[in-house]
Amino acid sequence: MDQVTPAAFSVADFRARVAAQAAIVPGDEFGDHRFNPGHPRLKHIKPLRDAAVLIPVVDRAEGAMVLLTKRAEKLRSHSGQVAFPGGTIDATDASPEATALRETFEEIGLERDFVEIIGRMPDYVAGSGYRIVPVLAIVRQGFLLTLNADEVDAAFEVPLSFLMDPANHARDSRMWNELEWFFYEMPYGGQRIWGVTAGIIRTLYERLYG
Repeated sequence: MDQVTPAAFSVADFRARVAAQAAIVPGDEFGDHRFNPGHPRLKHIKPLRDAAVLIPVVDRAEGAMVLLTKRAEKLRSHSGQVAFPGGTIDATDASPEATALRETFEEIGLERDFVEIIGRMPDYVAGSGYRIVPVLAIVRQGFLLTLNADEVDAAFEVPLSFLMDPANHARDSRMWNELEWFFYEMPYGGQRIWGVTAGIIRTLYERLYG
């Protein structure tokens, strides 16, 4: 029997691409430095703080969707920005995957029973001083979200097909101490996806779909 090829941008296709991605080479970090080589901002972020985020790809009938959050406006750092659920790795966390699952539940109430971890991407070094482990996951339908109002103002889904289309990856910049800082931006449905979140999405595209 001929093998059936999964539909483009389906969860089955995403799973196959994750399984087939190139091996992670220790020390081969992705991150803001790849968009800003030699930038002085990056010389002041040692030591890096370890963090993990979940990249939740939801299995929908219309195709795979990526679940994102909008951070609470009242937060002191990165307030109001679109982000993947996640946070700093605690000493009590068994792994970055455990951190990503714990933080996701704390932020949006997504139960672990609905989440299947299928891999991770190389570490992403952010200009803000974090070394982030992006954990890849498939989320089955039927879940309910309960947002933690202290951390999250909203949660929403974006089609994987939109995020993996390089035509939607705009390059932008802003000034930082009189020096230009470059980043990606992917506006969708009134939400501004940019900065580290867009950088991780761009890295996902380059590794799996580029």
